[in-house]
Amino acid sequence: MEDAELEELRRRKMVELQRQGEQQAAMEQQAQAMEAQRQAILRQLLTSEARDRLANVRMAYPDIARSVEDQLIRLAQMGQIDQQIDDSTLKQILRKVSPQKRDISIARK
Repeated sequence: MEDAELEELRRRKMVELQRQGEQQAAMEQQAQAMEAQRQAILRQLLTSEARDRLANVRMAYPDIARSVEDQLIRLAQMGQIDQQIDDSTLKQILRKVSPQKRDISIARK
């Protein structure tokens, strides 16, 4: 009798693990689809030079790049961007978004 109960518990656990794996795979697939959609929108919004610059910024400052991408996508969805954004315009946007550098000086006495 205990063997039957043990087998039933194992079967239930296997079914639960399979269900969790399927849910996780579905979530990952959805995330990949959303990222592909973001990249497609950015390809339409930015010139090739601007995309290259944003890729470089993403390597050094991923949070700033993500913030700029989100803002650009939001503006495009609201219809406030009517032309492609070139490299000089992206530079201006990045200057406004990036934190100001502080000059640190150490005075020895």
